Amino acid sequence: MRDRGIVTAVRRAHDVGFGIVRLLTLVFAASSAAGVLAMMAITCVDVVGLQFRRPLTGALDLVQISMVFAVAGALPYTTAVKGHVALEYFFQKLSRRWRIIVDGIARVLGMALFAAMGYGCLLLRGATVAQTLGIPIGWLMWVIAFSCGLVVLVILYNLLHPGREMIKP
Repeated sequence: MRDRGIVTAVRRAHDVGFGIVRLLTLVFAASSAAGVLAMMAITCVDVVGLQFRRPLTGALDLVQISMVFAVAGALPYTTAVKGHVALEYFFQKLSRRWRIIVDGIARVLGMALFAAMGYGCLLLRGATVAQTLGIPIGWLMWVIAFSCGLVVLVILYNLLHPGREMIKP
């Protein structure tokens, strides 16, 4: 009787935890879309400004900052919908058992890679500033590190739920 309560509590914690990961993934996907829109808007304003001899000061810095959000925001979502490129042709030639083994190894290696990248970004955070505008950009490393951590959690979800996407595209 007591074991059933523990299992229920663990299952509830699992559902809540991965629900939060799913929500954060969607928030990061929205920030990715906003980053792409910002890059487009900044580029358009800069090009129009050039025609009137008034280019947008710091356009390159702003585009680079927007690019961080576009890329870092897209990584967890792309992983959650299993949108990464895979060698399906070769993968399908393997037996079911070997596909499971290769998929598991690839996911564990992916988790290790993104964990190392996130840790590396935390080590790189510093008091760096944008070249033209002089605004601090060291905090962008935290965004990238958090995105990498989120990717690790999404891959963990994929390991625990083989054959299912976390989010339907």
